[in-house]
Amino acid sequence: QVQLVESGGGLVQPGGSLRLSCSPSGSIFSITGMGWYRQAPGKQRELVARITGGGRITYADSVKGRFTISRDNAKNAVYLQMNSLKPEDTAVYYCNVQTTRIDYWGQGTQVTVSS
Repeated sequence: QVQLVESGGGLVQPGGSLRLSCSPSGSIFSITGMGWYRQAPGKQRELVARITGGGRITYADSVKGRFTISRDNAKNAVYLQMNSLKPEDTAVYYCNVQTTRIDYWGQGTQVTVSS
């Protein structure tokens, strides 16, 4: 069973930056999209950023201009560069890879923005 391995979360001050990484433990085929979601305490999981197989990118309005999603097709890896972080960005961030057959999810990585 392929798993998504996430890294890069942590504690950062407001205005700081973090870079999240997500790589599969094995091969994944027929990828239609890759993305990042987040879930804050007491809230529903929400889309942060997504990139389709064709390279089309979508961002949540709340992160536009601050976050950048990118991917490495050779590694089937996806990254999220987060700049100008705000306390409201505090959440568990989940990596997602969609294929024609199944969705894969990472275990989640905590991002805490606090002074």
